Amino acid sequence: MSTSSIAINKWFALLIILTAPLLYVIDIFIINIAIPTIKSSLHATDGEVQLVIAGYLLGSACFLIIGGRAGDYLGKKKVFFWGMCWFTLTSCLCGLCQTPAQLNIARFLQGVSSAFMVTQSISLIQVLFPVAAERAKAIGWYGITLSIAAIIGQMLGGYLAETHFIIPGWRLIFFINLPVGVAAMWAIQCYLRETERVTHVQFDYPGAIVLTASLGCLIYAITEGREQHWPLWSFGLMALSLVLLRFFIHTQQKNEMPLINLRLFKQPAFNIGLLAVLFHFMLHTAYLLMMAVFLQNGLGISALACGACFIPHALLFMLSSVVASRLLVRYGKRVLQAGLLIILVAFLSQIFCDAGPWLTVLFIAIYGLGNGLVLPFLLNIVLDNVPVEDAGAASGIFSTFQQTASGLGISIIGGIFFAVLEAKQHTLIYASALRYGLIAGIGCLMIVALMLYWLPRNAPADAAREKIRHYGE
Repeated sequence: MSTSSIAINKWFALLIILTAPLLYVIDIFIINIAIPTIKSSLHATDGEVQLVIAGYLLGSACFLIIGGRAGDYLGKKKVFFWGMCWFTLTSCLCGLCQTPAQLNIARFLQGVSSAFMVTQSISLIQVLFPVAAERAKAIGWYGITLSIAAIIGQMLGGYLAETHFIIPGWRLIFFINLPVGVAAMWAIQCYLRETERVTHVQFDYPGAIVLTASLGCLIYAITEGREQHWPLWSFGLMALSLVLLRFFIHTQQKNEMPLINLRLFKQPAFNIGLLAVLFHFMLHTAYLLMMAVFLQNGLGISALACGACFIPHALLFMLSSVVASRLLVRYGKRVLQAGLLIILVAFLSQIFCDAGPWLTVLFIAIYGLGNGLVLPFLLNIVLDNVPVEDAGAASGIFSTFQQTASGLGISIIGGIFFAVLEAKQHTLIYASALRYGLIAGIGCLMIVALMLYWLPRNAPADAAREKIRHYGE
């Protein structure tokens, strides 16, 4: 085979690999837009529709590290194939659900399968592109795919939610994964090569189960407890969550190959960085949900128009991300702090302005502009103060925190938003609910700003690049 053929195959393989992050992110954003329709169709409560999003993120968060290790032990191609297979099957299962409880269980299983699928896509990029320049280009396409997936998800969610062809349109949101998933599985089987297996890998399944139970108890207690006016069982579940978390930490300290390397938490700068990750992703995921509900139910626009309202947000996010990538090495965390300031302007504008649809779209776009300076680069900031040999473990913890934070944001900040809506639902109530949600978001924003302020000065540019290079390998 000629060198040019190998190069073509390599980039064609990347196209196949990118179907995993594409489907994963689409299924986050497509649900946000369709939440009002799903709630109406299944006669779900606000708490139950919150769990539709939070359960997906929780399932992904708790199995990310095991998913990565499974690829090392069983072969990345095999795990990628079966992860895609189960993601496709659980997507169809979501589309067949008849009750909110069934949908929440299916979404959790969909999230678990995504953890095995997405982790292999990142690993396979490292295998296919050993040369640093090509790997950087491939990872760049990975980032572009995430942005494109966000736009596709928002537009598809709006379009399919209003479509009624044989079955309710919101079910097509899940069934659309079937042809894409089947085509991806065929391509994986035909065009990807298996990787070498690492036989000494161990799986901490008990740790994953305990962590899932702990976070699940917390998220369920917050969402359903608020819905039912905080009965005693909700406080009992919160207490159980803390007990399980303490047990998880205890077992991780004794495990030779733990799910999470607790040694990293002895580094103050790493803890500060993770707190920034936690609160930023809480406000980010909750904001997108609140705006989708506000635009449709509060301002009365269609689901399709709602999806279109997020296109300027996505475009400005991509633009500012490109600009920030060039400024980050020189200015470090100040780039992120500038982004937080822009987000604050967007939130305050929405709080103090009685905005109609067009002005609301402008505020969402401004948020995207600021968020593009922050969200893609939190990993860099966290890794800047972590020793090179711990970069891989730190990135795994980062991903777990990111997904967990998103689920908590839906439950806590989203819970504040929905709590206000328990009154008679009309436009003024939705505007009031959004203000309370944004105030909670500003609280998170202030904590992120404080964490960035407390972080040590960035490591020298060469050292930072070396850590990211090591993570890529």
